[in-house]
Amino acid sequence: QQTNTIGVIVPDIKNEFFSSIVSEIEEYFFEEKNYTVFICNTNGNANKELDYLASLDSKGVDGLIYISGNDDMLHTSMRRDIPVVCIDRKPTNNSEITIVESDNFDGGLKATNHLIAKGCKKIVVLKGHKEISTARDRFRGYCEAMRQSDFSLNEELIVNLDKTNFESARNAIDYLIKKEIEFDGIFAINDWLALGALYALKDNNFSVPEKVKIVGFDNVSISKYSYPSLTTIAQDKEQLGYTAAKELLKLITSSDSLANKSHFSLPVSLVERGTT
Repeated sequence: QQTNTIGVIVPDIKNEFFSSIVSEIEEYFFEEKNYTVFICNTNGNANKELDYLASLDSKGVDGLIYISGNDDMLHTSMRRDIPVVCIDRKPTNNSEITIVESDNFDGGLKATNHLIAKGCKKIVVLKGHKEISTARDRFRGYCEAMRQSDFSLNEELIVNLDKTNFESARNAIDYLIKKEIEFDGIFAINDWLALGALYALKDNNFSVPEKVKIVGFDNVSISKYSYPSLTTIAQDKEQLGYTAAKELLKLITSSDSLANKSHFSLPVSLVERGTT
């Protein structure tokens, strides 16, 4: 029987991108549909994620929204077969799940094409070395844009970071400059990486956008308030949350549990600002 509760697994509630999505889901279910929402913040910790999944399972939640979790952990710890919607991450071995994500491939393509249109020829890509589906798709977009413009991929300019944060990006760009590796554009797969890159360029007296241009991804508020402000790819965070919530409710209330498994890819847009 229905308990009118849902669980939301989120990797980092302090991250503005995720918190915007969660607040949209919570508003939809709690304010409009009278559901109790359990928000579980894992801090990217796999064991914590497993514990939360088991706990939500034992509470008998009616459905689960899984934001950007570990690609292959889902369902290993859920004993009941309940409706699940994944946001922003495709489970590697389960095609039976509804997925809501931004068009990350198109975002990578748009970002790189924008840099190329602005005259960049040697474009660094900053990404994590952990191959999560969103980052993979953004990188594929970068590769495709380079291919379409007949630019060969230069391994030295493909930077794989252990952590996708400000400091890692700052150190990586600083390292490229010290090694005298030439580049005139940077595509960062999130805005914090773009900001780290911007600081490294400033530290080394590279003028942005005159000497190097930068495009980030996500359009979180730091992109607007940095100086110069960051050109970035905007994801519609509210729409991601709303679509996931609406689809989960459909799965919960539908008698045919397999009827509605689907994949939503929401459009992204380029926001041009000071770094290009």
